[in-house]
Amino acid sequence: MLRLVAYLFVAVSVFHSARANGANEFQVSEDGERIVISSPTLDAVVRKKGYVTGIAAGSFLDKKSGFRDAGYGLDIVDWIMEPGSDEAYRDQLKGDLAYLFNNSYHGKTAKRSIEGPQICTQAKELSPRVIRGKDFVAVTSRFRYQIAAPGKKTGSEWSQVLVFPAGERYFISSDKIASVNASDAMFLRLDMPGHIKHQQGDTFSEVYLSYAGRILSSEFFKDFAPDEKFNYRRDANPVPKRFIRAYHLRDSKTGRQGPWLAGMTLDPSVVFEAWCHQRGYVCLIEEFGGRLIRAGESFSAAFIVGFFDSIEDMEKIYDRYAGHTGLEVDEQGWKLTRSIR
Repeated sequence: MLRLVAYLFVAVSVFHSARANGANEFQVSEDGERIVISSPTLDAVVRKKGYVTGIAAGSFLDKKSGFRDAGYGLDIVDWIMEPGSDEAYRDQLKGDLAYLFNNSYHGKTAKRSIEGPQICTQAKELSPRVIRGKDFVAVTSRFRYQIAAPGKKTGSEWSQVLVFPAGERYFISSDKIASVNASDAMFLRLDMPGHIKHQQGDTFSEVYLSYAGRILSSEFFKDFAPDEKFNYRRDANPVPKRFIRAYHLRDSKTGRQGPWLAGMTLDPSVVFEAWCHQRGYVCLIEEFGGRLIRAGESFSAAFIVGFFDSIEDMEKIYDRYAGHTGLEVDEQGWKLTRSIR
């Protein structure tokens, strides 16, 4: 019972303020393929088919600067995983559950999938729901995992909430796993904020990691494994005051500097591991959780993803929302929540 209580979410104050005619700021259109959200400050697309979850690649537009995200999408979701090797039963694994390591793209750390498939590439189709409020638009999605490792059940549910507050250049999101399995260190893998497509740093000038500082794009001209450098592990690094990962956009044709695109995990302690390495693109994988979960329990993380003019601007917004791990929404409003530990 105490363990269950530890994962209950308690509501905190809603931090957004009402804006006059806020609902009128948004134009939302929807068809069988996608949901398109447009406001005076940004555009975004949520895909229903194909490469799903989060915000579709290249669709996140900052209308102040004219810049877009430079990767494969934002808050893109993969498998439920845990530490340890699957080598003893790899030949029994279905679909895309096998996890190879000791290579340049996964590094040397042994990990294994508990449930799959990788949602973004293999779910193929989701049924996201649009919620319109007084001063925001939100999109919610969910998916039940369909394959599992030997000895594990299928059916854990991933859910995602995306909230676009009126007048802002960012969205607030949360990803949650309601697990049917138990694990000593279960985590969810996702892209946060998202990967960076580039040719010799043409789309970005630098990366900022709150646990490592500012890193010039030239550090990513050659491929290197995730555990070679710029890697964060909760068991090996001090937990930072803020968990912010951002890249400074620039125009690939003119070299003009743009805004920062940041992904901020609002409770730094939930991050299990975070990669920032080069594998043909800058790979910004994040894994959250990594703690004991019993069957029937849930875990989640909350994020802010968006455009900022400076690191100081990121920190100011981060501090306004810091400490939260969940996000709830209905037509009446949205609220960030935190877990009791």
